[in-house]
Amino acid sequence: MAEAHQAVGFQFTVRPDGVDLKLSQEVIKNIYLSGLTAWKKRAIQFKNGVLAGVYPASPSSWLIVVIFMMSSLYTPVDPSLGMIDAMKESLLHQDYMSAQSRAVLSAILFATGLWLFLIYLLRYSLKALLSYHGWIFESHGKMSTSTKVWLSLVKMFSGRRPLLYSFQASLPRLPVPSVDDTIQGYLESVRPLLDKQQYNQMEILAQDFKDSKAARLQRFLILKSWWATNYVSDWWEEYIYLRGRSPIMVNSNFYIMDLLYMTPTHRQAARAGNVVHAMLQYRRKLERGEHAPLRALGTVPMCSTQMERMFNTTRIPGIETDIVQHLTDRKHLVVYHKGRFFQVWLYTGGRHLLPSELETQFQRILNDPSEPQPGELKLAALTAGSRVPWARARIRHFSHGVNKVSLDAIESAAFFLALDDEPQGYDTGTFNSLDSYAKSLLHGKCYDRWFDKSFTLISYPNGKMGINAEHSWADAPIVGHMWEYVLATDCFHLGYTEEGHCKGDVNKGLPHPTRLQWQIPKECQDAIESSYLSAKKIAEDVDFHGRLFTEFGKGLIKKCRTSPDAFIQLALQLAQFRDQGVFCLTYESSMTRMFRDGRTETVRSCTNEAVAFVRAMEDCGATNAQRLALFRRAADKHQNMYRLAMTGSGIDRHLFCLYIVSKYLDIDSPFLKKVLSEPWKLSTSQTPQQQLNLVDINKFPKYVSGGGGFGPVADDGYGVSYIIVGENLITFHISCKFSCPDTDSSRFGENIHKAMLDIQGLFRPENDRNGAEIQAKAVPMENGNGKKHI
Repeated sequence: MAEAHQAVGFQFTVRPDGVDLKLSQEVIKNIYLSGLTAWKKRAIQFKNGVLAGVYPASPSSWLIVVIFMMSSLYTPVDPSLGMIDAMKESLLHQDYMSAQSRAVLSAILFATGLWLFLIYLLRYSLKALLSYHGWIFESHGKMSTSTKVWLSLVKMFSGRRPLLYSFQASLPRLPVPSVDDTIQGYLESVRPLLDKQQYNQMEILAQDFKDSKAARLQRFLILKSWWATNYVSDWWEEYIYLRGRSPIMVNSNFYIMDLLYMTPTHRQAARAGNVVHAMLQYRRKLERGEHAPLRALGTVPMCSTQMERMFNTTRIPGIETDIVQHLTDRKHLVVYHKGRFFQVWLYTGGRHLLPSELETQFQRILNDPSEPQPGELKLAALTAGSRVPWARARIRHFSHGVNKVSLDAIESAAFFLALDDEPQGYDTGTFNSLDSYAKSLLHGKCYDRWFDKSFTLISYPNGKMGINAEHSWADAPIVGHMWEYVLATDCFHLGYTEEGHCKGDVNKGLPHPTRLQWQIPKECQDAIESSYLSAKKIAEDVDFHGRLFTEFGKGLIKKCRTSPDAFIQLALQLAQFRDQGVFCLTYESSMTRMFRDGRTETVRSCTNEAVAFVRAMEDCGATNAQRLALFRRAADKHQNMYRLAMTGSGIDRHLFCLYIVSKYLDIDSPFLKKVLSEPWKLSTSQTPQQQLNLVDINKFPKYVSGGGGFGPVADDGYGVSYIIVGENLITFHISCKFSCPDTDSSRFGENIHKAMLDIQGLFRPENDRNGAEIQAKAVPMENGNGKKHI
């Protein structure tokens, strides 16, 4: 095997006259370059760590303060107010230093202390400024004078050229809402969903909780908020994700699609080579903290904590709870193709493999004719089924020998790559192509994704790509941030040759990918098959529909002087009522990343105002003017709730943490039990777009992402993810279950489509600032069964 000989750095032979030692100059050179790169990386990380650690000051500012204090020694004015003289007299070992040396040392120490004090003063001043959220409640396009002054102060205290983690120490803590506000908000949210008797019973439960148990639970929660950086996030990760024993495939993991209309190359290995190389570039900047922090309004920083575990991370199964294992400096990835696992090294000579070199490695795997070993084909199905059998199989069969070595290679890999053998992607000529594409990304064959990895990169034979991401370590916007960077780098910086190959010379001297070896006993093979059958049943029950809404988009909605998100959420409420004939508890995800270690909060979109609007839409006697007035009232209410959630005044995370405290204290609360057991029959989420602004959609209209989605949350409900792309496209990802006779994803997609047009039809033709006209379309307001709701 030629590749085995290349891996040997030296050879020696024992002879009667001595030892004949032969060194491989190429390998020694690679060892030298690898070590040089490692030390360079450590130096850069140390430098950037110092820069982020003293931000918003800079190391050079320390020198300025020192020089200023040293200069004061030769002036009659003492800015230290005698402290330098006092320090000079207090120094140890005074007999070994001259008076001038003691004065210089005292000035340096005082200057350093003053510099550190100024850094903390700047940080706490910035933290105080960032605790103000009045700006977010102002009307779009209308900024008050106080907000303008506030923005100027934030910019002034934010310093220049911040790194990814520069603002972490300045971010405020997530506040704990008052119990009264939370209970009032909760009762208001369930009022449209309960009849009078049910609502009165809920009021009694809420009042009893507030009078008897809430104060004690709240005190413990406030204590935690003082001690922990975030009173929600650690419990949210542990109890919502890691302690769940049900399969994470479909139920927890989510997916992100490739570009909709554009495929840079149809060569599978080449596309994978460019994308993996772009990911390595992103990881290098991430490890060094060199990415610019995301900032609202271009000024208000967002927390970057979740990004730390994007690569080299795996969810490790346990009997009672899982753990998230994050490693550093991983130099390989694991590739799955036709039931075989391969280890591919990502570095050579102290540098990343070039795209052309990665293409060569992936093509070698595609050309490999070997067959899977016994039990290897469906091995990854263990990550798709229930967590307990997987944890037991891992302990019994993968804790020693070749199985342990191979499993360690997978779990320590930078990420997981699946080279699929069936083409997928959006095809304008195929009706259900988006549906099939989404299901492939969401669950695949149930054994060709390693669902425990932080993310699995999926490559198709026609050049399309996608991602399946594990949810416990981070939320979708974090993966979306990386994916947009990768797509832009792939298409606009790396590029391809005319034949569709990666640019650059082909290095045929690279060692071939290493085939992982397994010795899987019959008992374990039975567990794999059982897990596969369980996962297959879940996957086959997923009814999915993808719909591109192209009649209008963000541009026209803004001309209607309303929030695009509120517009879509009210359309979803209208579609839900037409589809089911009743209103339901609705979940919309909102981020809380303006706070340290913030993740998400829930916006309960089914409000009294939304219900009134929907009923007016279905009331033949209501006029368009009345419907429009109710729409604006409902949209304003939704926007206010979204803003409250973003600024730490949501209700669901607070109720969740109160419940966790009650379980720790063994306090029984019928109210909290009732709240936490309510099903979300309509679960929605918006996928953010163009976070990096690397692609001008108006200039490159085909370079738009399809967004992403998730599986149904309730057995008898819908999951809806949507992405607002540019000015004229909204993509909906709709999921439900075939096993529920009352839900149908395609029917719900039709209802969403009609609801969007019906709401847009309420607006009379008006002229915007540019003289463009908003056309009102008359469309019938019927549900999927052709019935009107009064």
